Amino acid sequence: GKTVIITGANSGLGFGLSVEVAKRGGHVIMACRSQIPEAGEKVKQLSGSEKVEMQKFDLSRIDSIHNFCDGLVTAKIKPDVIILNAGVALPNARKTESGLEQMFLVNYLSNVMLTNIMFSKGIVDLKNSDKTFKPRIIFISSDSHQGSSFIDYDEFGIFEPYGTSKAIANYSYFKLILNTYATELSRRINKAKVEIGINVICPGPVHSNIIKEAPWLLRMVLGSIFKVIFRSPAKASLPVVYMSVSEDYEGKTNEYLHMFKNKKMDPKIYIPEEGEKLWKRSMELWKSVDPMAQSILD
Repeated sequence: GKTVIITGANSGLGFGLSVEVAKRGGHVIMACRSQIPEAGEKVKQLSGSEKVEMQKFDLSRIDSIHNFCDGLVTAKIKPDVIILNAGVALPNARKTESGLEQMFLVNYLSNVMLTNIMFSKGIVDLKNSDKTFKPRIIFISSDSHQGSSFIDYDEFGIFEPYGTSKAIANYSYFKLILNTYATELSRRINKAKVEIGINVICPGPVHSNIIKEAPWLLRMVLGSIFKVIFRSPAKASLPVVYMSVSEDYEGKTNEYLHMFKNKKMDPKIYIPEEGEKLWKRSMELWKSVDPMAQSILD
């Protein structure tokens, strides 16, 4: 009976999550930029549920984030669970229409925008009357963030060309930034008590199509490894579903789960000064690329 928004739901882990949530009787909102309505129809077929809908959502476009949230307000949708799964792994730097680099925007800053707009517009209810289940926001991350460098604010949000080796490093680095934001968001939202569970999970290595834009040879090599070592989206979705609805996470926030194992994130993530600085710089950057940001943050 829960309403669950899943970003990047048309393929890979997001698709697997959509099937698993629908199987369990959830109302699934698949937020994605392509395969509409084909992916949704396939989820209905595999899950045996009709409680599945698709919404156009492109995290590389700031206007799409606003339009998606406006649609939720119009439809009076207040999700119980939001799974921030969408992400990209690119072979080189790409500039979006906002001037921001695509992997930085999609994997990090768009999630900052989305969560803040949802709070500002009351889509996520901070005073949920249903005391038996408070809303949950789950950030899909990667344990590869462990050991990434401190956030470099000299290059934060600045477009710089890069190639494949830097792209691979950036994927892990942006996950560290995302986890730091999730921790700071939890710190700010849940000051006196837990109003919303804001948690992070690494579902383990997933055999998905995230490498679809890698160079051909690298794609062939990684694809072979994925098939042998990586987990299927269906299997990888199970710990995420667990974190989404289990009573074990009721009243808990800023938890990190690596598959089914409780862990700590990289120690840098928990430094309050780092979280505060990231928040300040992220909001400044958002305002610089989005004319609507000021009114939302006010």
